[in-house]
Amino acid sequence: MTTPDRRAPVPDDDARARLRAVRADAAARLRALRAEVAGIVEASRDSNADDEHDPDGATIAFERAQVDALARDAAGRVEEADAALARLDAGTYGVCEGCGLPIAVGRLEARPTARTCVGCASR
Repeated sequence: MTTPDRRAPVPDDDARARLRAVRADAAARLRALRAEVAGIVEASRDSNADDEHDPDGATIAFERAQVDALARDAAGRVEEADAALARLDAGTYGVCEGCGLPIAVGRLEARPTARTCVGCASR
């Protein structure tokens, strides 16, 4: 009986291109969201909005919190893409961090930054 092959699938240019596209998209989203936050801050600076007493103040605070959350998500996607590119360079891309077996190619195509196989991700 042979043991399962625990090596990563051979990295290919398609995986690198997908990861770069994910990173570029997330970085562009992050820049746009940071600009939006700056716009919200600038607009509220000139207003008399008092979150506690002004009915529009709560809306401004909510909008800023919502955009901040989206920006944090985009920054996380950039970090995930960078980590996946580092795994690709190290030859460990496509190896499940949970069980050490290869991650299915279909999963990596659908979720290029995946760190785990479907089985480990569902646990």
